[in-house]
Amino acid sequence: MEVFKKIKKSIKSIRIKGTINKIKKFFIDNYKSNYLWMALPFILMDAFIFVFGSSISYINYNFISPLLFSLTWIILFLGLTLSFKRPIGVFIYLLFNILFLSMFLVNNVYFSMTKTFFDFNLLESASEGTPYILDAIKNCNILVYVSFIIILIFIIIGVKKIPKNKKNNYKLSFIILIVFILLHSLTPLTLGKANTELTWSSWRNPKNIYNSFNDNNKSIKVCGFFEYTVRNFYITFLKTEEQESEEEVTFLESSYTPDSTHKNKYTGKLKGKNLILVQLEGTDNWLINKNDTPTLYKMMNEGINFTNHYSYYNGGGSTFNSEFAVNTGFITPLSYTRNAYSFNKNSFPYSLAHLFKNLDYSVNAFHMNNGEYYSRTVNYLNWGYDNYYGLIDIDKYDDDTYQLDRELILNEQFNNLIFNTESKFLDYIITYSGHLPFTNTKGVCKMLYDMDKEKRFEETQIEEEFTEMSEEECVRRQASETDYMMQLLIENLKEKDLLDDTIIVVFTDHYLYTLEDKTILDKYKNTDNNLINRTPFFIWGKGVSKTSVKKVTSQLNILPTILNLFGVDYNSNNYIGEDALDNSYNGIVFFSDYSWYDGNVYVENGEVTNNKKITPEKLEEKNFYVNNLTRKNDLTLKYDYFKNKKDTNKDNNQEETDKNK
Repeated sequence: MEVFKKIKKSIKSIRIKGTINKIKKFFIDNYKSNYLWMALPFILMDAFIFVFGSSISYINYNFISPLLFSLTWIILFLGLTLSFKRPIGVFIYLLFNILFLSMFLVNNVYFSMTKTFFDFNLLESASEGTPYILDAIKNCNILVYVSFIIILIFIIIGVKKIPKNKKNNYKLSFIILIVFILLHSLTPLTLGKANTELTWSSWRNPKNIYNSFNDNNKSIKVCGFFEYTVRNFYITFLKTEEQESEEEVTFLESSYTPDSTHKNKYTGKLKGKNLILVQLEGTDNWLINKNDTPTLYKMMNEGINFTNHYSYYNGGGSTFNSEFAVNTGFITPLSYTRNAYSFNKNSFPYSLAHLFKNLDYSVNAFHMNNGEYYSRTVNYLNWGYDNYYGLIDIDKYDDDTYQLDRELILNEQFNNLIFNTESKFLDYIITYSGHLPFTNTKGVCKMLYDMDKEKRFEETQIEEEFTEMSEEECVRRQASETDYMMQLLIENLKEKDLLDDTIIVVFTDHYLYTLEDKTILDKYKNTDNNLINRTPFFIWGKGVSKTSVKKVTSQLNILPTILNLFGVDYNSNNYIGEDALDNSYNGIVFFSDYSWYDGNVYVENGEVTNNKKITPEKLEEKNFYVNNLTRKNDLTLKYDYFKNKKDTNKDNNQEETDKNK
């Protein structure tokens, strides 16, 4: 019996070796004359995508991954083509080529117009873009059409190179599928590990980008053209959506009914004026004073000053979280791990930009950094902005002076864009100069130190020795740079006769948690708990009376407060926060650990921790209220509530139309 087993094993071994040798011989015999020519159209598609995508630094992310993904798909395309008789092989080859060549053209025409690669999600709003298709085709880079024709020629050549197989080779097709599955499973490992915790830099982690697949440009950069196309199609149309919880959906629906509107003595007080929102980088409340920041100090004390304001902070990008909260009325989820900048495919029809755009305002955002950072270009367009402008995207700097806030106003291109004299405008300006490092050996502080030193030399003709500045000194000097930008902003508004018709809203993204020496904060703030997050927020301009608002506020209050002041019709129930100037607003802020503060009691884990008194009934009521707010916030984002609501309304309208017919 043992002998027969050995013979059987030997026969199997011979068969397997024979099959492998045949496949090996098949490939080697035809390699030079066939495979390279057949693969060339696919190689060119990927290569041209690389070239046309150079403006977004296509190869920044782990270049090996997109190459491996593309190789894997090309192996599948050619392997299946070669596995069948020529007529079937030609059909398979043409099918793959026509499908991807079509997507190649669509992607490049769309990218040529928007600097963003095509997304199948856009098909949902195809009717809105139809009037612009002809213009997009006309204005597309001519090289796109040249490359299209070149690839088409090589497809024809590739068809001629397909071997004249007389029978189907099912073994080959099976092996090709196994190889494809294996390679496709292993290639994502080259992207590294995804962040398991909420961190600010998740937006540039290749594996996070691949998993979330919510930023078109970053996604195609990590996986190449073929994988991007297939995965984008899969996520848009085939991926199973998260199972809805009936209880969660019921809660969410009840949170948005009935519609709620409030009017008060501030309603429409600033109607028709231009609006500039200035988000300050790390300018803590103790930095706004007569000496360091005289312009900001004057504005704060002349306008509506919210003295008990808190900026929501978390480890998932606190600067962008403020942008998200002020623009949409929502914050990073507390109950599950997801960054605010990853919701760029959610629908936010009641965002700041959308509502002001409906009133014929031009709406634009300005910052020194490029649009890729935090996926700002994608997010700001999703929120309804006409454009997101980054200094380093639109102008070339030979040094790092673009990091100085003054450049936001002094840069000629930015200046022309910010001060729109043709129509009413809303500008969202994000400063940077208050960013770390806080040392005069590098960064913004060094530039300012060198400039100050040079100025003193011009005045005294005395060369000074280098003097090391303390961290606090650097922080104060960098805050002064931001203040100088505010001074320039106001001067330009005055020069262009826009000052009387413009309101400026100023707030800080987060407290100065980036300091290395935390004892500096101990001198100026309550650092015992989340009340360390207290930051400036004020509204200034003609028509704004000096007012001190002591009610507790956060970024979530900024949007509804602005809407009411400008007389914008809105449903206050569409936001988490309320109009802080309304008499019915009681004032409360909650934090990422679910603690909260109402101006009297600070509550952590459901219990008062600051020796202030509150009745058990009132404590339970407020705990319940905060729980509902945080839950409403998280579920709205989780289920993309406003998109689904819009789709439901469409279905209801269609049903009504059908009934009428």
